Amino acid sequence: MIKRALISVSDKTGIVDFAKKLAAKGVEIISTGGTAKTLSDAGLKVINISDVTGFPECLDGRVKTLHPKVHAGLLAIRSNEEHMKQIRDLGVETIDIVVINLYPFKQTILKGNVELEEAIENIDIGGPTMLRAAAKNYQDVAVVVDPADYEKVLSEFNETGDVSVKTKFRLAYKVFEHTSHYDTLIAKYLRDTLGDIDFPETLSLTFEKVQDMRYGENPHQKAVFYKEVGANRGVLPSAVQLHGKELSYNNINDTNGAIELVKEFDEPTVVAVKHTNPCGVGSAATIYEAYLRAYESDPVSIFGGIIAANREIDAKTAEEINKIFVEIVVAPSFTDEAFAILSQKKNIRLLKLEGISEKVPADTLDMKKVCGGLLVQKYNSQLFNEEELKVVTDVEPTSEQLEDLVFAMKVVKHTKSNGIALAKGKMTIGVGPGQTNRIVPTRVAIEYAGERSKGAVMASDAFFPFEDCVEAAAAAGIKAIIQPGGSLNDQKSIDACNKHGIAMVFTGMRHFKH
Repeated sequence: MIKRALISVSDKTGIVDFAKKLAAKGVEIISTGGTAKTLSDAGLKVINISDVTGFPECLDGRVKTLHPKVHAGLLAIRSNEEHMKQIRDLGVETIDIVVINLYPFKQTILKGNVELEEAIENIDIGGPTMLRAAAKNYQDVAVVVDPADYEKVLSEFNETGDVSVKTKFRLAYKVFEHTSHYDTLIAKYLRDTLGDIDFPETLSLTFEKVQDMRYGENPHQKAVFYKEVGANRGVLPSAVQLHGKELSYNNINDTNGAIELVKEFDEPTVVAVKHTNPCGVGSAATIYEAYLRAYESDPVSIFGGIIAANREIDAKTAEEINKIFVEIVVAPSFTDEAFAILSQKKNIRLLKLEGISEKVPADTLDMKKVCGGLLVQKYNSQLFNEEELKVVTDVEPTSEQLEDLVFAMKVVKHTKSNGIALAKGKMTIGVGPGQTNRIVPTRVAIEYAGERSKGAVMASDAFFPFEDCVEAAAAAGIKAIIQPGGSLNDQKSIDACNKHGIAMVFTGMRHFKH
């Protein structure tokens, strides 16, 4: 039966009403600091924690609940006669329900420019200790860390005078999830503050649920979307959905790919993505012209795709987008007129993402889950090193061709390997993604381009193992190629380019994407 409650909360949402309902049933309330004041001001009779421990709060409140009279009262197993005899002999009374939430460490570090000293002072010590003690003894102690559980606890308490063991076990589980999340945030903050630990010996990660999904990649798979704590600007979990039905698993995956690619560009750019691969990319002086180039890149594949833009969508652009079916448009903003036009379609999702143009921080970790493990690497934030860029053929690319080569390399970097991208006039004209050899994506890209390939440029995410790709490019009328180089057969490809008058540039940097 619940006779004594210990209440100490930073988040005071609903706590007065909860405590009043316990007190109305004769439950004795023990509390600390600001919580005790809040409850007393509300007219509740409160026993100060110092009156329980016989020891004053000290060290600016750092020590107040770390005392045997608290923890013995939590950890004593009620069915263990020896435990109960010991606490009687020691003058310890049991505590039957603990209601605690912790110092706001997350809110503190997310304020920005927080001093280390302030962050450290917001690391809770007594709270997690009491939570863990109560949760360990869940059969006898109800422990509440989430205000959302107040109603459930009160409902059972009003019926039976206690909380069921089943509910206590679930509450205990929530405690360990909560304290694990809390400690992981602290460890990450300290690791980031040190700044010299890329890959710790043990890696603990913590994410917060954004939404449950209808299903995963396929209808028979369950799925959920989590966000990384602190990832605030320019990333998909921070987007505001202005219109349309909820995002699916595949929507989120594809949209993330579109956002990552559009971040490569500074000038007005539109990216169209289908199944995580770019199917149309265009850069121009205006977002309207950029959209037209992205659309004209591949009018077939863009249908039902994802569109990402790094400038505000205006009415003129919205009218063009509305001529076809697209799943999602994500942009930094929409004019009122553009929103009115696009929202005429019930199912299109419109996402506003401030900071969409901001580059991914170089220290960002890229992760891939494998069965039984996790692959972790630094995010691929580079395109190439200027000093390693070199022309290896007799013919040099023109300045216009060089611009298109860089443009195409940005696209192929975000194309599944083996990948080939063709471009002309700052727009893609053919993309060949995800094949088991390099000649097949070359042929696919050339087939998409058709007659447009004449005078175009080609980018490859990795070196050419044979000269067959150069021969295919020459037959299609391609005039310049960019690739990492590094194959044993580099010279064969160079010789083939020289034979056909094609300029070739080596970057020295591979961009596999799996």
